[in-house]
Amino acid sequence: MTRRYEPKAIEQAWQVVWEKDKAFKAVKASGAGKRYVLEMFPYPSGRIHMGHVRNYSIGDVIARFLMMKGKNVLHPMGWDSFGLPAENAAIQHGTHPAAWTHENIANMRKQLRRMGFSYDWDREVATCMPDYYRWNQWIFLKLHEKGLAYKKRSSVNWCPDCATVLANEQVEDGLCWRCSSTVEMKVLEQWFLKITAYADELLDFTYKLPGWPERVLVMQRNWIGKSEGAEVFFPVDGSEEKIRIFTTRPDTICGVTFMSMAPEHPLLEKISSKDRIDEVRRFAEKVKAEKKLRGAEPAEKEGVFTGAYCVNPLTGAKAPVFAANFVLMEYGTGAVMAVPAHDQRDFEFAKAYGLPVNAVINPHGEILDVKTMTAAFAGEGVMTNSGQFDNMKNTEAMSAITTHIAQKGFGAKTVNYKLRDWGISRQRYWGCPIPIIYCDSCAAVPVPLDELPVILPEDVKLTGKGLSPLAEAGAFINVKCPKCGKPARRETDTMDTFVDSSWYFLRYTSPKAESVPFEKTDADSWMPVDQYIGGIEHAVMHLLYARFFTKALRDLGLHPHDEPFTNLLTQGMVCKEIVKCPEHGYLLPEENAGGKCVYCLKPVETGAVEKMSKSKKNIIDPDLIIEKYGADTTRLFSLFAAPPERDLDWNEEGVEGSYRFLSRVWRLVDDNIELLSGARAYDPARDEPLDGALKEMHRATHKTIKKVTEDVGENFHFNTAISAIMELVNALYQFSQKDDAQGLSPLRGRQVFKEAVNAVVLMLAPFAPHISEELWKMLGSREPVYRTKWPEFNEASLVKAETLIVVQINGKVRSRLTLAVDTPEDAVRRAVLNDEKSAEWIKGKNILKFVYVPNKIVNMVVS
Repeated sequence: MTRRYEPKAIEQAWQVVWEKDKAFKAVKASGAGKRYVLEMFPYPSGRIHMGHVRNYSIGDVIARFLMMKGKNVLHPMGWDSFGLPAENAAIQHGTHPAAWTHENIANMRKQLRRMGFSYDWDREVATCMPDYYRWNQWIFLKLHEKGLAYKKRSSVNWCPDCATVLANEQVEDGLCWRCSSTVEMKVLEQWFLKITAYADELLDFTYKLPGWPERVLVMQRNWIGKSEGAEVFFPVDGSEEKIRIFTTRPDTICGVTFMSMAPEHPLLEKISSKDRIDEVRRFAEKVKAEKKLRGAEPAEKEGVFTGAYCVNPLTGAKAPVFAANFVLMEYGTGAVMAVPAHDQRDFEFAKAYGLPVNAVINPHGEILDVKTMTAAFAGEGVMTNSGQFDNMKNTEAMSAITTHIAQKGFGAKTVNYKLRDWGISRQRYWGCPIPIIYCDSCAAVPVPLDELPVILPEDVKLTGKGLSPLAEAGAFINVKCPKCGKPARRETDTMDTFVDSSWYFLRYTSPKAESVPFEKTDADSWMPVDQYIGGIEHAVMHLLYARFFTKALRDLGLHPHDEPFTNLLTQGMVCKEIVKCPEHGYLLPEENAGGKCVYCLKPVETGAVEKMSKSKKNIIDPDLIIEKYGADTTRLFSLFAAPPERDLDWNEEGVEGSYRFLSRVWRLVDDNIELLSGARAYDPARDEPLDGALKEMHRATHKTIKKVTEDVGENFHFNTAISAIMELVNALYQFSQKDDAQGLSPLRGRQVFKEAVNAVVLMLAPFAPHISEELWKMLGSREPVYRTKWPEFNEASLVKAETLIVVQINGKVRSRLTLAVDTPEDAVRRAVLNDEKSAEWIKGKNILKFVYVPNKIVNMVVS
């Protein structure tokens, strides 16, 4: 009796089996057989979206494939569950962040289970739980012991809408990475982690990660921003103060004509003249109010003269000191020597403010005329106007001047980094409490390790305004000093949630550990993660922080590994066409009635394809797709529509196509179930050799196994792997129609058919696991697919016995011949001359040329 393909029933049934059998529970790692596959864990926002589906489907294919290849696979899942959205939702809806978060986790866990992902749910972690964040606090205190966690007063990025500090990496084009509000500058006491202590190692290892996309590595190298140069001190005229600068161009020091300083540089208060100090202060406030992004060039370069002059240590010349809006306190030293002749920004500023231009490098064979210069000369050349360094190549003068500076005691060769220490203080509630107590007698005192965790209190009033809500929680704040026993107060800031995600992959190796963050033996054997999967948007945040934590925890003796992730795959986004009304903005599909807005009946704009976003109303709810087509179809489409690293354009026709293909595979088995049940698969090692169509079917099977194995296991070309399976299914349908000696009639034909169908079902399993399990059971297997070995291709079966030779005469195809592979040229010539179709075009003519490309084509010229 024919059965219909009913994905909902099949998928529910097999999910119960997998859960009951603990099908994907990882056993203790040992030896080279371990594989740790991990997708970046999600923030529990309430529902999974198609981006989640694609990301986790990619990881699941890799994990299931490795399991079938006999590897011991760790494939865990958890929740990055602290963070601002929960707090904002609590304020908006009058619920507690914990309740909102746990409800969302339950919803999303259910959705992920419905997708059939092969997670070891026994290793599930949630970063908002005390049994996780106590180890955040423990790690913080251990870093504090080593001097890698410290507190200082600093200018910080402040998001007024989120009412919290942002790390440099969390500011994107001057906007908050989370809410897109314009970022301001604020001076606060903040806790920092000393990531700069690992700057060199973080940089060096970007050249030792061949399994990472080069694009990500370049982004990290640029963010670390190592530059070699000289640190030079310019004395302030008439003062004991000195201005410290860093330059990568010591060859241009003699060309300095003014000094630019960040408006908030503390030295300006000391060196500005009395008649200029008020204007300098007003300018500093103006720049602050403009909310410029650190690191970005302001549209207009502005400055004010401070009334102070600095003295060039090489020439003795005095140069005016300016506060300038393009100099950043956070990068370098907050002061920049200005050489207008050889730096375009300085050139533009000098022209705007009437400052002198002094050339100290001439192009080879030329002499610069500063009166006629229209742009700075930044190239290589010969030194001039530089005293004892004149006539040297400027590239040689760099080291000579640096040495001279060091010998004279007003500078030194040094290395500078763009990377800054990681500010982790956040003025919000829903995060990990920082385990520090402040005592008037003992200052900042670490919470004793045996008193961890410092539990986040639940009875806190959330308003979203001002500083940390914990500052109002008296029962939480007021404690006794661990050192002297006097009244003291807790730190009320919480940790940046990127701390939570900087080591979660280590916790997965022993999630139930109670006396340590993770067992060293477990981390030794499972780490590093063999395949990590996530978005490129995390290149200089999560991925950099995770590398830093891995190295810092290694140096604490917790594990031996240098890097957290051996291989990194950065998947593309899921995009969909947007629909927009000129009056009502973005519209949902149901708000678009035949190309018109349902509210105003004006024509809508369509065509632009953008990343799925709630704000643009172009999202697709995975549950609706699963309900209509099934999880296997949803997975298959997300993997077939585009290569993993490319953006995927959503279209329902593609989803329907994936569903039709799975239905076709179902019918292939179900319609031939009696025939398949009565035969075993053909085995070239024990069965007699094949010929004709049977041999070609057998060859096609092994050719497909080889391609899919390579595409999945080596290249992650999932779309072409699925395409190859589709081609084999097409060939099987054609083969199944043959009821003769070269089809299903003989026993060998049914064996060849069974071999191919088995291969299709097993190769489909990582992509569409539910239907594969059901079909495998229908084919008579007593073992489920997840315990079945991946099919192996036979090299001998790939050898093609015959080949098609195209015969081209005077540039046109006149015939095609099927000959044995590697037939000698003289035999090919005889076959062509004896071929009836070819003979029509050769008869009575002279053969001027006969060219044979082995196994492919004959090209003849006749006259």
